[in-house]
Amino acid sequence: MSQLSLTKIRISQGVWHGELLASGTENVQPQVEVRHMDKVLQGVTLKEDPEQKGRFGLSVPIPVEFLGDGVQTFVISDADNGDRLGDFNIITGQPMRDDIRAEMNLLREELDMLKRAFRRHCVETM
Repeated sequence: MSQLSLTKIRISQGVWHGELLASGTENVQPQVEVRHMDKVLQGVTLKEDPEQKGRFGLSVPIPVEFLGDGVQTFVISDADNGDRLGDFNIITGQPMRDDIRAEMNLLREELDMLKRAFRRHCVETM
């Protein structure tokens, strides 16, 4: 089984860029999904670096329909097992005094992820 490690590189022209490192014995490209408010984003690309095995470039286009006032949280996870690899927030509208809304939004997204994992576990063990 591979260990996955995600590092943010930048957000540029409406696309979040990161680097995913896969270490382990498997020689299979990982499957990644990005969710916003329990909706899976389309157009996410994962391309392996031809010079280094297990190193992938991750690109996440940020749909304009997901942007609005407040904090928008995007959660990146392993599509195979649901493990959270990382997240990023986009804050628009009024300047924020504290970052507490971003934290609360992230907690909501993680709770939704836990609920999905628990439901999947219940179905698999029946």
